[in-house]
Amino acid sequence: MSISLFLGSALGAQPITALRFRALVNADGPPVRDAVVLVQGDTIVRVGTGARSIPAGARVVDLRRYTAIPGLIDVHTHMTYWRDRAHPNVPGPRSKDSVVMMAAENARHTLETGVTTVRDLGASNYTDIAMRDSIAKGAMLGPRMFVAGFGLSKVQANAAPERGRVRDSADIEVAVKAQVDAGADWIKMYGSTGSFQNVTGVQTFTDAEMRVAAAAAHRYGKPIAIHSYGDSGGRAAMRAGAESVEHPAGLDDATLREWARTRTVYVPTIDHNRFYAENASRLGYTAEQVAALDSFRLLNLETARRAHRAGVRIAMGSDAVYWMFGENTRELGQLVKAGLTPREALASATTVPAELLGRPRKLGRVAPGFYADVVAVEGDPLRDVGAVTDHVVWVMKGGAVVVDRRAR
Repeated sequence: MSISLFLGSALGAQPITALRFRALVNADGPPVRDAVVLVQGDTIVRVGTGARSIPAGARVVDLRRYTAIPGLIDVHTHMTYWRDRAHPNVPGPRSKDSVVMMAAENARHTLETGVTTVRDLGASNYTDIAMRDSIAKGAMLGPRMFVAGFGLSKVQANAAPERGRVRDSADIEVAVKAQVDAGADWIKMYGSTGSFQNVTGVQTFTDAEMRVAAAAAHRYGKPIAIHSYGDSGGRAAMRAGAESVEHPAGLDDATLREWARTRTVYVPTIDHNRFYAENASRLGYTAEQVAALDSFRLLNLETARRAHRAGVRIAMGSDAVYWMFGENTRELGQLVKAGLTPREALASATTVPAELLGRPRKLGRVAPGFYADVVAVEGDPLRDVGAVTDHVVWVMKGGAVVVDRRAR
């Protein structure tokens, strides 16, 4: 049976699009030269080589100047954190509808980097859930979103557990259930101080409280991500059973070896402190705060280097806020500085996060049965990570072209 007859009988009457590339690169396999990716609806149905693999009647998109890679995954964003770059200290919108409307700019810039899926870790008023659903329904252009609702934070008084404000262990179950009932995909816990210009890492939830949170999340069928800038909080989060731990720096080698055995995913978010330091004058940060940001970034980089040597699984997270969207993948350059090869860096933004998100058969690869999330880049991403960070020219998400920068 010919290719066209086989696809026609197996896949029905939906039209087929054939994407032709100079090469196709997945993080976990050899490059495919003269690659052809057949797309039907939102799904990849076949990967082949050469003109003979194109079925009769298929619409052909000629991208043979470029290399194909999978749609990238950023596992740590704050999509609804919007500020006007020209007037960053003017308060942003507060109503849910206004926040979502302004955050559409962040979503669009994220797609322009080749990121077609994000895990968004914390938002007020469930704006992240509203944004996720708007994108899923096609009412807004943006990456596929996995969201967490309110992050759980430790407070001393006036706790509102449904809004993630927790005084003690008794509030944790209530707070977790509130996020689940609202529609969150993940639970987020702030396990230490540290955010924006503050790079302290004082553990805020006890080891036991982190275990309670992880157990509650898992009881409701949800994974948990725990924020910790510091070593003690990071170690406690890993031992509590978190699926991922965000930002931890300064971990000792013994802890990193233990971490590798647990297969907990480490999300360093090295580059976001670069963003804050470079925009210090706009954000009103002092010279002392900038020095602390720079120092923490170096500590974070060194921790990532030792974690990689220990065999810890690393995922790309930008921790993007404000106008950092559009710079999401600069984290890959930091990971290469930390010793990852370009292929390993690509894995940190594709196969590793796909597994973390529980979608290893749908995300992170250009392969049959996967979502048609395909990115065209100039250059060879296995030789130079800059091909991914600086030379995205065309992006398809779920079978629809969402970015096209090709010269006409």
